[in-house]
Amino acid sequence: MSTIKSFSVGNGDMFYIDHDSDNFTIFDCSLSDDNRGAIVREIKRKKSGKGITRFISTHPDEDHIQGLKYLDREIRIVNFYCVKNAATKEDKTDDFKHYCTLRDSDTKAFHIERGCSRKWMNESSDERGCAGINILWPKTSHKSYQQALNDAAEGKCPNNISAIVKYSLNGGATVLWMGDMETDFMEEIEESVAWPSVDILFAPHHGRDSGKVPEAILQKMDPKIIVIGEAPSDYLNYYCGYNTITQNSAGDIVFECEKGKVHVFVSDPDYVVDFLDWEDGVSGDGNYLGTLAV
Repeated sequence: MSTIKSFSVGNGDMFYIDHDSDNFTIFDCSLSDDNRGAIVREIKRKKSGKGITRFISTHPDEDHIQGLKYLDREIRIVNFYCVKNAATKEDKTDDFKHYCTLRDSDTKAFHIERGCSRKWMNESSDERGCAGINILWPKTSHKSYQQALNDAAEGKCPNNISAIVKYSLNGGATVLWMGDMETDFMEEIEESVAWPSVDILFAPHHGRDSGKVPEAILQKMDPKIIVIGEAPSDYLNYYCGYNTITQNSAGDIVFECEKGKVHVFVSDPDYVVDFLDWEDGVSGDGNYLGTLAV
């Protein structure tokens, strides 16, 4: 069994995967003075005993790297995955400066792109199994992506240098992250991405309307659940016609992934949905919401 957790961190994103192998993966970082102690303690506990811990940065916006310097100090990031870029900002926070240090490190950085391979991200060995993580984007030669890189290097918004990351459990769920990719950019790259069938999709840009996944792409992926992140409700797109979990209301969300099913838990005891199956006797981290067949 593997566990995926989406933290309720307000205006930001932070996730981890506690793999069913000797791997632990953290996606993005959004730590504040109020939440960082509890989150980092949990991460330390969950990754204890794991042979490989990696940090995947989808892109260097502040709500995805806030607290990165603190996290590195506490857990010692030695495997930092990000797209190769020269993003800069007029107002360089300490966390952005730390992102740049890790991004440009000869020993810690691994630059991800479409189809890349790495032990033990998607390659197994006699020593340990792989994490089941594959990078679907960026295609570094694509003209729209090149423009997004140039914009980020000029200090403009880095949303569209976001990576698309797929996690698959053998015999179980397929899950997709898209960072803060924007709708018009997704339309430009649609034919250049091998969109997979997806059980759980974390909506890009926290579920904002500006990052609404185009319907043509949604039809290719046919997600069973779309997780809408935390943003002011006026900015959200609620993906009418799809099964959704809204983090504004649900709080922390935990997916316990087994072969053929996913048990879903949330931190808000009053949050309910009507599209999941119910299995008696299921317990886990939070309030049991139901079970998804995959």
